[in-house]
Amino acid sequence: MERIYIFDTTLRDGEQSPGVSLNVKEKVQIAKQLVRLGVDVIEAGFPVASPGDFAAVAEIAKVVKGVRVCALARANFNDIDRAWEALQGAEQPRIHTFISTSDIHLKYQLRMSREQVLQAAREAVKRAKGYTADVEFSAMDAVRSDIDYLCRVLAAAIEAGATVVNIPDTVGYAVPEEFGEFIRAVQEMTPGIEKVTVSVHCHNDLGLAVANTLAAVKSGARQAEVTINGIGERAGNAALEELVMALYARRPLYGMVTGIKTEEIFRTSKLVATLTGMAVQPNKAIVGKNAFAHESGIHQDGVLKERTTYEIIDPAVIGIPKSSLVLGKHSGRHAFKQRLQELGYVLSEEELKTAFERFKELCDRKKAVTDDDLLALVEEEIGRVPPVYELKYLHVSSGTTITPTATVGLQVGDGVAEEAACGNGPVDAIYKAIDKITGIKCTLESYGIDAVTGGKDAVGSVMVRVSSEKGKTYLGRGLSTDVLEASARAYIDVLNKMAADSSQ
Repeated sequence: MERIYIFDTTLRDGEQSPGVSLNVKEKVQIAKQLVRLGVDVIEAGFPVASPGDFAAVAEIAKVVKGVRVCALARANFNDIDRAWEALQGAEQPRIHTFISTSDIHLKYQLRMSREQVLQAAREAVKRAKGYTADVEFSAMDAVRSDIDYLCRVLAAAIEAGATVVNIPDTVGYAVPEEFGEFIRAVQEMTPGIEKVTVSVHCHNDLGLAVANTLAAVKSGARQAEVTINGIGERAGNAALEELVMALYARRPLYGMVTGIKTEEIFRTSKLVATLTGMAVQPNKAIVGKNAFAHESGIHQDGVLKERTTYEIIDPAVIGIPKSSLVLGKHSGRHAFKQRLQELGYVLSEEELKTAFERFKELCDRKKAVTDDDLLALVEEEIGRVPPVYELKYLHVSSGTTITPTATVGLQVGDGVAEEAACGNGPVDAIYKAIDKITGIKCTLESYGIDAVTGGKDAVGSVMVRVSSEKGKTYLGRGLSTDVLEASARAYIDVLNKMAADSSQ
């Protein structure tokens, strides 16, 4: 079987999803999980875009090993130099440079001639090649480009030293039959293309990103650019989990393998959903909560008799855990640490200390602590910054005939600051009281709550998204069996991130 290389761009294109903003710690955590998942290339970011993006790429390049770390750069020397500066600590660095090739982009966006773009592509690849042997070139909006001109640009990039050429469906315009033929024609018409890896990057505007990628693979593409849960610009990208499991389930048809450790898929999906705040829809293929659920009596009868009657993939293959009671209030730190390792989480000593304290608090409130509870608890801690504010106590008075009132006490430095406020509801009152203490001005963009597990004592997970006065978006998470406490914790998490940013 032939090998398909998986290029994961969750941390670059995925983070461009509206409302998503990951800090450096969160990006590193996702990158480490992508290594455990077995991706071949991690596109860590776009270093020239912002100091935060540069810092994240540099940190990932430094700490993540055993995988190619890639940085994106437009086809100009400043971007490429900045990308290399961020990548210098990488074990296997790759610079990914791009420029548009469609006439519509040349005319309205770049305002450049075809010859100018051709020259820019050639010079960009040469510049990148001076820094690293591994250079990828992308022709943005390739699908809507004149194919003869596209092949000239790709040939120039190959001649200049590109080792990978990417043919993106940037606006999600293609359909599978057309895209497969397009990839085949480009390979036939581009001199030297047999010496490099052909890659595709498909967007999902028509819901065809995975289908188009599979068509390209059938036509000779050997690198697929994907994201976890299919997140990304507009309607997103081809979903890693869908592409990989399609190749897995239909091995006789495609004759292709990847290096993905499929049992890590579900855990990776959950981590990315938690840290980005982009929940996975219930009917999402492979990783949605309904993907292996059976409602129909006929289906239930069939699955009980023989799983393969209605399941083409064993849920265990993608690592869906069976929630079970594993720990309790008398469990020790060592057992807690070992169970987290079994679930795929290796924490620093400081993270472990904080998580264990929260675990003990949870045990006092909840009879049965399940694996799902543990996963939610740990994921709440991921990405946390050193706290400026900590919740000490919370008192709320609310009802149908009284005005909701909240009194909140926050640890600030060596003392405890207390404020009270009224609101339209208990959560509004809590947030107004916290605002009085912190003095930080922000706008609450969204608030969501979900039960981690079933039952009356289920752990509630609250996620809030706020925007600062400067327009930057922050995401906060809070966890508790008390949804009001979880709400307070989520908001305090956001304010700590804002305070950390303002102090840098």
